[in-house]
Amino acid sequence: MGTILAPYTQPFGTAVEVDAQGVRVRRAAALASDRMDRLARDAVFGDDAVRHQARWLIWELGQAVGVRPASIHSFYMARGRGDVHGFTVPAINVRGMAYDTARSIFRVARRLDAGAFICEIARSEIGYTDQRPAEYVAVILAAALREGFRGPVFIQGDHFQINPKKYAADPRPEVDAVLQLAREAVGAGFYNIDVDTSTLVDLQREGIPEQQRLNYEVGADIMAFVRELEPAGVTISLGGEIGEVGTQNSTVAELRAYMDGLRGALGARLPDGTPGLSKISVQSGTSHGGVVLPDGGIADVKLDLETLGRLSQVARDDYGLAGAVQHGASTLPDAAFHNFPRTETAEIHLATNFQNMLFDHLPVALRDEIYAWLRVQAKDERKPSDTDEQFYYKTRKKALGPFKRALWDMESEAKEALAQAYDDKFAFLFSQLAVGGTAAAVARHVSPPEMHRPNASVGSADGAVAPDDTDLSD
Repeated sequence: MGTILAPYTQPFGTAVEVDAQGVRVRRAAALASDRMDRLARDAVFGDDAVRHQARWLIWELGQAVGVRPASIHSFYMARGRGDVHGFTVPAINVRGMAYDTARSIFRVARRLDAGAFICEIARSEIGYTDQRPAEYVAVILAAALREGFRGPVFIQGDHFQINPKKYAADPRPEVDAVLQLAREAVGAGFYNIDVDTSTLVDLQREGIPEQQRLNYEVGADIMAFVRELEPAGVTISLGGEIGEVGTQNSTVAELRAYMDGLRGALGARLPDGTPGLSKISVQSGTSHGGVVLPDGGIADVKLDLETLGRLSQVARDDYGLAGAVQHGASTLPDAAFHNFPRTETAEIHLATNFQNMLFDHLPVALRDEIYAWLRVQAKDERKPSDTDEQFYYKTRKKALGPFKRALWDMESEAKEALAQAYDDKFAFLFSQLAVGGTAAAVARHVSPPEMHRPNASVGSADGAVAPDDTDLSD
């Protein structure tokens, strides 16, 4: 198992024993205390030795008490069979103040007895939030432990996506970048990966199967690679996508062309019986981040629920998937969310509104500092027609990485107000999406294996891969 490196002293005292045989939790209540806050901070901001040791300890504590990264694949297959239904799984992109945000998610989940929810981060977000997969997994697990949550933790790579311009210029390096990111993510504990090659759909080709060909062929290459990365006892949940978010709405014909082509392509790359997708992302009228109006508000969305419901049904009935996935939904009006369980939408991706809430609760001085930074560092992204409100709204996510420590260190009064706002919003969404009370169903269908890691050593873990800088998150 290795030995603890000298520079690091674990913060739990006699409540946790760490030696060459591993980690034993003597008093679990100590994990749900401010001692976990120190461990989480060490996992993000510590020097190399401290950071790696803290991440290793968080992983092992989770293994010891049953807070383990898990694949949602078997749960989604149960949904495809009709064994579970009537809810929509929220997949939440945790960007800024990740530890505090995730604490709110798990706090609400525990209160509502929810188990069917996902924490995710997109390829683009990994870059601009400065959160590599190893850090992200540690922070999410630490937040779950801090809130006393128990059960599988679904951590997802959202939009592991091919940049079409880079692919057109030279396909191999762009595909390799996604493969390297997948290797890093799975190694860190991402057991749910959304492979998004929908940007390669070519509507100029004749016939829908030809339009989808690059989408499913390149997607199959990436998916087959991910299958080879699976740890023992884990079947990674894979998602595909047929419609790039923000473009025209998807059709049943496109879904069939993609799924039939993908099945054939995967069959040629993997042994018989190897699992395929568990879900399929479609376009039904939304856009990432919403459409920003001159006053900084968001334009109304024309969500096509009929298309979403029909595609979900075809995905389940004809292909055994959990159903369709709705992206770009966090800026929808509150009155829209109860419709997703009604249409049996499998999963919904939520991101931008939580970022908006963060900026709404920033102390004025910190927000002014961030906006001053944007005026210099993001000036090339400003269109001549942009108002100040539009410019700040569209670019402020780029400050989340450079200001990560300042956000973690935000004054307690502002943090407490934001935590209450997050708790209220997550409770509303979990209720509207009907995932309260799903912990028992998740436990019936998901049994993450116990996986121990050798004690981390300096320089072993992050394996940073330059992310695509195109913003493709919700």
